Amino acid sequence: MNFIIKILLSTCSVLIADYLLKGVHVRDIMTSVLVAFVLALLNSFLKPILVVLTIPITILTLGLFLLVINALMALLVTKIVPGFIIEGFWWAVGFSLIISFLNYLINIENNKNRSNYR
Repeated sequence: MNFIIKILLSTCSVLIADYLLKGVHVRDIMTSVLVAFVLALLNSFLKPILVVLTIPITILTLGLFLLVINALMALLVTKIVPGFIIEGFWWAVGFSLIISFLNYLINIENNKNRSNYR
């Protein structure tokens, strides 16, 4: 049940990013649910591999290369999910920044609620 709630909240993040960025286009709500789900899968399985493989460049750039990895993941989702379009690399960077920030805020609130129940 917790996974479904996270996907739905990530769906809201995708819709907000679509609203804020003119270079990001989501066809409908079901497409944004699919985008959130595919992003969750890629972040669970592919992103850790990419992070480990790019440790030297990540250290040299003081962690900024992680933005590139996130943008590339967003561009990969555009290839997988029909109806989801990002017009370029910099729009993908903006999309990943907005998604990361909103998911960070969601996780802060989730952790506060979880600590209140202990």
